[in-house]
Amino acid sequence: MRRGILALMLLLITQTGGAMEADIQQWETESGSTVLFVERHELPIVDIRIAFDAGSARDGDQPGLARMTSNLLLEGTSSKDAGEIAREFERYGARVSADSGRDTGDVSLRALSEPARLDPVIGTLATAVAEADFPAEAVERVRRQMLLGLEQAKSSAADLAERAFTKAIYGDHPYASAPAGTIESVEAIARADIEAFHARHYTAANATIAIVGDLDRARAEAIASRLSEALPTGEPLPPLPEVMLPEAAQTVRVPFEAEQTHVVIGQPSVRQGDEAYYPLYLGNHILGGNGLTSLLAERMREERGLSYSSSSRISTGARRGRFQMATQVRNDALEEALSVLRGSFTELREQGPDAERLDASKRNITGGFPLQLDSNRDLLGYVSSIGFHGLDHDYLTQFVGRVEDLTAEEVREALQQHLDPERMVTVLVGPAATVNAVE
Repeated sequence: MRRGILALMLLLITQTGGAMEADIQQWETESGSTVLFVERHELPIVDIRIAFDAGSARDGDQPGLARMTSNLLLEGTSSKDAGEIAREFERYGARVSADSGRDTGDVSLRALSEPARLDPVIGTLATAVAEADFPAEAVERVRRQMLLGLEQAKSSAADLAERAFTKAIYGDHPYASAPAGTIESVEAIARADIEAFHARHYTAANATIAIVGDLDRARAEAIASRLSEALPTGEPLPPLPEVMLPEAAQTVRVPFEAEQTHVVIGQPSVRQGDEAYYPLYLGNHILGGNGLTSLLAERMREERGLSYSSSSRISTGARRGRFQMATQVRNDALEEALSVLRGSFTELREQGPDAERLDASKRNITGGFPLQLDSNRDLLGYVSSIGFHGLDHDYLTQFVGRVEDLTAEEVREALQQHLDPERMVTVLVGPAATVNAVE
């Protein structure tokens, strides 16, 4: 009966909003860019994202280089300054942004689909990205902004924990490069470094173009070609190396004077597209990914009053992503909190979820997932990821069913196969006497 209700719910969603019925069309431009297109006519809006293989994993020995390049991408060309570019987008009611993470450097555009409004901003976007010339004054301004952020991060226990955890689980892998860089590396990045990074990474061969909105295939092809042809052709980058798991469990202690200690426990997980992601996702949802109703929240907050914020999450990437549990606890409660965190994970890993938790988590995931796709912009992120990581086009339509079909035993097996307490890293950020007093 429950499967029948679920099927009806999805049918209603697809008929009214089209969110789960993402008919993804894919092709390649003559310049070598991969294009994914979803035609949706509910609103006269088009959302576009160009994802370049230009994330911090490509920083090399210059942490922060990808982020600085992304931050400067819309700051001007040889013929137009940042103000002129911004006004061209504003004139037609368009919004544009640039961002970067570990895998990608992204440029996103939202515009009205009417040709008289859309065509001019496509031209502006193509020129701004392909012909960015990184004015010296903009480079120094962005450098100061990044350095200020890095200085402020020194006083954030959460930021210190994030950096220490990432470095510990990834070691020498490019994923260990902090996207924001370090004070020393950001100070040393020259304008020539930014120009070289842009020339190598922001190319047609390294671009995935996702388009969602009020267009037909012919117009989408024309837009994709215009964006791709403006870029230098380039060559695909070599694949990133595989992520190696930590050889043994370890504890990293970061002295930081505060009334609470920040705790992060975890390890590398699986890469995007791995079949184990589905049971791991469900297992994580049960453990700490479902807010106040998750296992960690109940045991840490409701039963023991150790922390107001305890959670877990799992992510993926071009290579192994990460699994992590995190909390902030009173310094005098640190030892008990570590025991609860580790014990809760070990119990779920060894025994699997009980029927009640399994059923409740499935309902929460399957009921909420369609709502994550109720706008073009939300759908765009998934479509872009499908293209960049080479996922099956039915990923979205199959996700709910895959989760619904999982058994407790499959969740338990995935946790046991892919997440090992004997390889987990524990990061403690708190007073030296506190973090040094526990194992």
